[in-house]
Amino acid sequence: MNNLQLTNSLTRKKEIFKPINSKKISLYACGPTVYDNPHVGNARSLVVFDTLFRVLKLIYGNNVTYVRNITDIDDKIIEASKKNKKSINEITNNITKVFHKDCESLNCLKPTKEPKATEHVNEMIDMIFSLIKKNFAYENNGHVYFSVSSFKNYGKLSNKNLEELKAGNRIEISDLKKSPMDFILWKPSNKEDPGWDSPWGRGRPGWHLECSVMSEKYLGKIFDIHGGGLDLIFPHHENEIAQSCSNNSTNNFANYWVHNGFLTINNEKMSKSLGNIVTISDAVNKYSGQVVRLALLSAHYSQPLDWNDDLLNNQKSTIDKWYGLYEEQKEVGISDIANSLLDDLNTPGFIAKIHELYAKANSGDKQNKSLFNSACRFLGLFNISKEEWQNLKKKKIKLSESYITKKIDERTKAKNSGDYSLADKIRGELLKEGILIEDQKGKTIWKYK
Repeated sequence: MNNLQLTNSLTRKKEIFKPINSKKISLYACGPTVYDNPHVGNARSLVVFDTLFRVLKLIYGNNVTYVRNITDIDDKIIEASKKNKKSINEITNNITKVFHKDCESLNCLKPTKEPKATEHVNEMIDMIFSLIKKNFAYENNGHVYFSVSSFKNYGKLSNKNLEELKAGNRIEISDLKKSPMDFILWKPSNKEDPGWDSPWGRGRPGWHLECSVMSEKYLGKIFDIHGGGLDLIFPHHENEIAQSCSNNSTNNFANYWVHNGFLTINNEKMSKSLGNIVTISDAVNKYSGQVVRLALLSAHYSQPLDWNDDLLNNQKSTIDKWYGLYEEQKEVGISDIANSLLDDLNTPGFIAKIHELYAKANSGDKQNKSLFNSACRFLGLFNISKEEWQNLKKKKIKLSESYITKKIDERTKAKNSGDYSLADKIRGELLKEGILIEDQKGKTIWKYK
């Protein structure tokens, strides 16, 4: 069962996935820079590449190595440390804990390896030394830069030439560079900032270098798939390719590049200046991890996704409905229904298949009920029992049972007196708070929405 197709950003085509070695599948995804609480934009990458990991494991079993790094040295971390008056270690340790809790909430499988940048600085220094020796990099006043003009394929991933890249992107201006497009491999550190001894003085590595070194260490000089958000294509991934291919004398770095689309909030770009950043923790606390996960998979990974209450409430209703057919786990293979996932991770198509299975199972088909449950679990849902799901819903309801009963009595009196407008208003208010009321055989019952 291997007809997996992926859209390769490098060729801008959907291609059949052909691994370098079917016994050693290699996947690398850019992980978080741990300076602030991860937001739902970060969650999209997390869930997309977790899904790809699951699909690869479905095809290749345990022959898949998934590496997702943690960037724990970066200028943003240093800024956060100074702003919050906390040590670098305190910031990175706290945010890493939050990140791991978010991964658990979203029911993401643990990657095979989760290397930290700070644990690989010696290898980074070795790579920089090698690039200088091979005339791909140069040192100037304690700074080391990669010479972009030395790499003839620069711009291939972003499909732009050097002049277009210069015109369309913010470039760090420095008199120390030979060319404006050259990027940093090593920079000096102030006394109060983190730093490591190197042949060019005490300093720290550039961000792009970190992923090149960690991916090579755990996956090799050329590996199968490199993933990340669309915003990483340039300059991050473009620079990774340049330095790795130059250093290793290879034509390729990763054979397939997979990028997930942007996430907006109510049709606006998510940004601190607009004050519309939603952290993963907040989203999970408000809606639950399963709802957030299903929402992130509701659109194709390559397409934009707008984050709004309608989207989340629809996914919540879907999971509520699906839990009506929840059963304890029974191993049922889903290979026969996984075609949509093999077609470039078409999660909306797979979700549609789950809806079909639900309809069949709801009419009493036991075989489809087991398959339905297995499909939900494969997508990362149904990771808690039906009872736990109901209790989770109760916790999110702020109204007491006595208050709900009182409002139902008020509605009944309004109906009896012919004030249907007030009756509808009370029903609507309760619905807004997550309480659904239904009239059955002369009685009114209520349940959690």
